[in-house]
Formats: sequence, C-alpha cells, structure tokens
Amino acid sequence: MAHKPLIVFPERYRAQLSAMLPEGVEIRGFSTLEECLALAPEAEIGWFDDWASGAYVQGPRAATSARWINTVTVGLDAFPVKEIRERGQIFTNGNGLMPDVIADYAVLGVLTLAKRLDEVVRAHDRKAWIRSGPPGSFELLGAKALIIGYGAIGREIGTRLRAFGVDVTGVRRSADSGDPGVIGPDDWRPRLGEFDIVILAAPSTDETHAMIGAAEIATMKADARLINIARGELVDQPALIEALRSGAIGSAFLDVTTPEPLPPEDPLWDAPNLLVTMHLSGQSQTSAFRRGAQRFLKNLRHYLAGEPLEHVVDLSRGY
Repeated sequence: MAHKPLIVFPERYRAQLSAMLPEGVEIRGFSTLEECLALAPEAEIGWFDDWASGAYVQGPRAATSARWINTVTVGLDAFPVKEIRERGQIFTNGNGLMPDVIADYAVLGVLTLAKRLDEVVRAHDRKAWIRSGPPGSFELLGAKALIIGYGAIGREIGTRLRAFGVDVTGVRRSADSGDPGVIGPDDWRPRLGEFDIVILAAPSTDETHAMIGAAEIATMKADARLINIARGELVDQPALIEALRSGAIGSAFLDVTTPEPLPPEDPLWDAPNLLVTMHLSGQSQTSAFRRGAQRFLKNLRHYLAGEPLEHVVDLSRGY
C-alpha cells in the first residue's frame, strides 16, 4: 500500500479544503486544543491556524514528527522556531500572501494621522462639533515617507502612497543601485530627519528589535508620524511613550504592540496622539483562507512529487 501523508488541520476548514485535496493523502481535523494536541504528534503535514483554540501556538510545538508545518501568517514570534529548526522540519508561511490587505491598512494609518480621524471619532463619541481641522493634520501631497522593510508589503504601501503624491523611500537588506528610492539597512538612520512619515514593515529579527528607540526618535522631525504594521518588538515602547508625551514626535499609529493583547493598565493606551488598532491589519479581509488554501495546495503538489516547496522560511534569518 502506498504511503499516505497525514495532514492535520482545523476541522472548520474541511468542507472547503477536502474537495480540493489530491488523492494520496489522509486528513484529520481538530475542533479543540485537546484534539489538536492528540493529533499533532501523528501529523506528517500540519496546518494549525486556529487562533481561538490556541492550536496556532501549541500545534507546531506538539507536531514532533511532522516533516512540514504550514501557516498563513508571516511573523515567527508565536512559533517554536528553535525546535522546528532542530527537528529539520520544513516551515512555510504567508509571506507575500496578503500584501495588498496589509498595505491598505498601513495607508489607513497614514490617512488617519494625516487627517486626525482618531480625534474626529472621539469628538463624535462626545457629540462635540469640531469647527477647525484637528491639530496635527497635514497634507499627503509632497510629504516624504520612509518605509523600513521594502518587501512585498512595503512595495504595495509605496505604490499606494505615491498615488497620493507622497515621495517614498524604501529600506531593503541591500540598496538598489538603479533606484535611488531604495536604500540599504545602514543608510536610513542618518536620514531619519528628512521624513514626515516613518512606516515599519520589516520582519522581527535580532537586527530589527527596538530599531526605533530613543536615539532614532531624537533625530526624527518633531511632527513626524510613526506607523507600525510589522511587530511590536520593532519599537521601544517606553521611548515612544515619552516622545509622545513630550511632543518630540507628532503622532503614532500602532497596529502591533508588545505584548499582545496589550493589558488595560499599560501606559501605552494613555499616550497622547496615539492610536492602537489591536493587530487587525491581517484580519481586515475575507480572503485569507482562499489565498492560503491555493498556496497550500500548490505546495502540497510539490511535496507529493518530491519537489522543493515555495515560500519556505529561512529559520536562521527569521523570515
């Protein structure tokens, strides 16, 4: 009898996924964390993207015999990277899966701070009629934006901002000699004072941890706006709180924080000119499963044919 790889995944995906699966695989679904932890050690292929049950975090840790673990998310902070690397497991993620969705949300952040929509909504809740533009409003036309992390998401953000007349500079691991608008990782800090908008779209790695701290904020424009749709670890939050309180920076839009969820008593909530949006950027869509399933099925065909998989994470680099 031919070997049938066992795929373990959330039961709620079954109706949509099973009809598309090729012959030659076995599938088992889980509906609870307990079921996930019972099935995970048997999995050859694990797709544990069930956030409500906690399987997203616990499943990969329990999948000790798996050869391949898949997720539609991008960040690695929730995964047991060290164990996955030591086991020699293949890990595929959602890098580049939804760059348009995240880019839309980043631009929402820029527009919110540009027109201070956060203050408008608060005035609405108070039933207070604002008679002039909220302090801190500005025009996008002619503004300069720095996008740190100019990969799939960063480029999509740049495309959208240019449509508003924003002058965009992107930061990548290596500069583009043919494009002066793309600079390297050693070039952005000396230029921080040039930009009205700073957007973080880089992966969370040892190199990017707390990359925006007190020293960086001190060189930014006093009215600069910071948007983070990457990971909370990229920002030194106490330094940002102090900068917002002192007026050393204009405003900030954080879709991500450290920790998550952010405790109600955390001082970040009370920092002035700040909006926290609870890591909703990736959830501001309806197509994640469809896109993720298409990618998974394509990789599954590669796997069954003994071919290299696509979108494999370099676990030593963290992306």
